[in-house]
Amino acid sequence: MKLTTFLNLAAFGVKTILFKKNSPILGTVIVTDKCNLKCRHCSVNNITAIVHPYRQIKNEMQMLYGMGVRILFFCGGETFLWRDGQLTIRDLVIEAKKTGFLIVNVVTNGTFPLDLPEADLILLSLDGDRERHNAVRGDTYDTIMENIKNAASDNICFYMAINQINKNAVREVCIAARETQNVRAVSFNFHTPYPDTRALALSKEEKKDCCTVISSMMKQGAPVFNLRSAFPYLINNSFPTPCHQCVVVENGKLSTCGRCIEVPGLCGECGYFFVAEYTLLFRGSLKIIIDMLKTYLKYI
Repeated sequence: MKLTTFLNLAAFGVKTILFKKNSPILGTVIVTDKCNLKCRHCSVNNITAIVHPYRQIKNEMQMLYGMGVRILFFCGGETFLWRDGQLTIRDLVIEAKKTGFLIVNVVTNGTFPLDLPEADLILLSLDGDRERHNAVRGDTYDTIMENIKNAASDNICFYMAINQINKNAVREVCIAARETQNVRAVSFNFHTPYPDTRALALSKEEKKDCCTVISSMMKQGAPVFNLRSAFPYLINNSFPTPCHQCVVVENGKLSTCGRCIEVPGLCGECGYFFVAEYTLLFRGSLKIIIDMLKTYLKYI
């Protein structure tokens, strides 16, 4: 991480904690909900299958920047399906950097060639070993691993949503993150149970077991891009929600924290690790602050 980036983010954190501000620092632009996969745990793909135009997304980026957002994510659907004429997701990342965002990340299912060195991180969905990943996402594991092998940069971070299908493959994904060329780390979430995917949700004990495995793998040198100090809050769903420092914009609509905020009761079952980490961080938890400093400086 560049020193200027670190100082800017640190200044935001100090002001937020001292003055109890709710200004956002992390923003997500949904470039499309169109996707080439039909994953068993996903409730937000191909609802409209609209690919939003470049001008609209640029305006949304400028809006977020004007609000104070400095960490930007591009999400889908599948982001690598985004096109506007000759423009691709790469052009959006370059434009975001020109706008002034300090960190620009892209979330993808990894089934398209990964030629995106301009992104700080490519968060690539890997949901287990071959058998369990394919059970969640279809026969895509080998394609993804080949795309990683041929990637233009080593800015890839595995992104695993732990659910009933793949809960016993956490160790394998940690090992893959440690041993796969071009992969920098792995970031975990627990499945957030939208009404149509509730059967995939983990129990408190299952979450605890998963966190025990993740902690053990971290001690063994696995590059995990999560904060161990937040695990107890994630297991018990005892962290405050929503996260006011995070916002999402989709087709001009701005939501605090995430798209799931409008689903009644879902905040109380949130499985997003970053929500717990950020809300606890900006509440001034010293353990979280120290943990985040070490983690972000290592992997970004």
